[in-house]
Amino acid sequence: MSTFTTRSFQDIRRALLAHEEVALIDVREEDPFAQEHPLFAANIPLSKLEIEVYARVPRRDTAITLYDDGEGLAALAADRLLALGYSDVALLEGGLAGWRDAGGELFRDVNVPSKAFGELVESVRHTPSLAAEEVQALLDAKADVVVLDARRFDEYQTMSIPGGVSVPGAELVLRVAELAPNPATQVIVNCAGRTRSIIGTQSLVNAGIPNPVAALRNGTIGWTLAGQKLAHGQQRTFTQVADATRARAAERARKVADQAGVLRLGHEGLAKWQAEPGRTTYLFDVRTPEEYAKGHLPGSRSVPGGQLVQETDHVASVRGARIVLVDDDGVRANMSASWLAQMGWQVAVLDGLSVEQFSETGDWQVPLPAQPVIDEIDVQQLEDLLAEPGTVLLDFTTSANYVNRHIPGAHWAIRAQLPEVLERLPVAQRYVLTCGSSLLARFAAADLQALTQLPVQVLAGGTARWIAADKPLERGETHLASARTDRYRRPYEGTDNPREAMQGYLDWEFGLIAQLQRDGTHGFEVLTQS
Repeated sequence: MSTFTTRSFQDIRRALLAHEEVALIDVREEDPFAQEHPLFAANIPLSKLEIEVYARVPRRDTAITLYDDGEGLAALAADRLLALGYSDVALLEGGLAGWRDAGGELFRDVNVPSKAFGELVESVRHTPSLAAEEVQALLDAKADVVVLDARRFDEYQTMSIPGGVSVPGAELVLRVAELAPNPATQVIVNCAGRTRSIIGTQSLVNAGIPNPVAALRNGTIGWTLAGQKLAHGQQRTFTQVADATRARAAERARKVADQAGVLRLGHEGLAKWQAEPGRTTYLFDVRTPEEYAKGHLPGSRSVPGGQLVQETDHVASVRGARIVLVDDDGVRANMSASWLAQMGWQVAVLDGLSVEQFSETGDWQVPLPAQPVIDEIDVQQLEDLLAEPGTVLLDFTTSANYVNRHIPGAHWAIRAQLPEVLERLPVAQRYVLTCGSSLLARFAAADLQALTQLPVQVLAGGTARWIAADKPLERGETHLASARTDRYRRPYEGTDNPREAMQGYLDWEFGLIAQLQRDGTHGFEVLTQS
């Protein structure tokens, strides 16, 4: 293992205040990360480092600072990053404890910069809202009201306000005129908690739509705490908009973006930014994934605008980098950019594109390093091996996927914990590894080969191939070789969380503005008027 230089809390704070590029990476699993971390830390677990870091920290000479909380993961991650071609890798002095001891503010939960920003927006702009009981009364009275759910469609399907329509955040300004054509219609915007309700509502206010608009105060959490019933499995969503509607929305969005100081780039300007040494430029297509798949600008990544504003740290993990947004209508990119600019990002909208330039089709392809060469077996071979004594099958998918369905007898494990995992497994004569697609299993297999002299193989195509072959499946936490720390359980997901946890989450959100003030590095500047 190499010896690495260190950067202190003061080094990171100075760089943030100077608007320099900062890649402060927490390499623990998501649950411990969510318990406490610095405001602008990005979570890239050691377990998934190779399959996430190229997209999230694209420039190989970015100044990267890694930390853990004494588990020894950061030094391992530093070695891997050097092997992946990164040249400026340091460890945070003292790790998380060093940050805490230096007086650094620590934050709970995930996507905290966006959530804290949302609270600041409401505080500055006094974003209108209605309590759950008030919205229920409107619905019961069959008032002229439309409820727009600003989350992803899958989140909306899980639980939503009865009669609500799925309109993910960046789509609101584009779609609202078709969904509420009568300017007297009351528009209600909701999410699960607070942030996307606030940002969605304020987007409509900023854009100057004629309708009265309000956020559902505290989202589905507030609805549940009020004792009101949520719907499950709803299918209502937006439809296409007329050309005149699109043009008017584009005009409104451009005005908001200009007020926020959003920059404009043509294709040549983008190329110049991308070629500039020492700077990171992200290129995001903020339309729906379906539109992106039909045709997009080569080199762009699909990140729907509402999720980009909500989860900026998860895709743009270098604070101080530049962000360029693309759409084909002048609405979604401008509205999303207006929020990123207020969040302190240098952001531009790509203008002047022709239809022909959206020439690439299909889903976004994750940039990956060379994958380890590992012996593969097919489904039938695995089935035969599982019938033999001494075969231990390890599954490295997410714990949620594992619990939902997995190959019978598979042990779920976290890759970064392999040395401890081996002590909890049955005596093996051979190991077979899988995950959803086999991608993460390949990297885990290389780790396992370094730890054991036994044969290690990977199921080609992963568990997806087993499922496609219509083989038996098992459900539940049947064989956990690691604790389920790979994902933090959000208090706003589902309706089976304790009421105390849901109220505690709301109380935490209300306290974020005070934390921002104590931290002092956020650089947020909320528009004071539309």
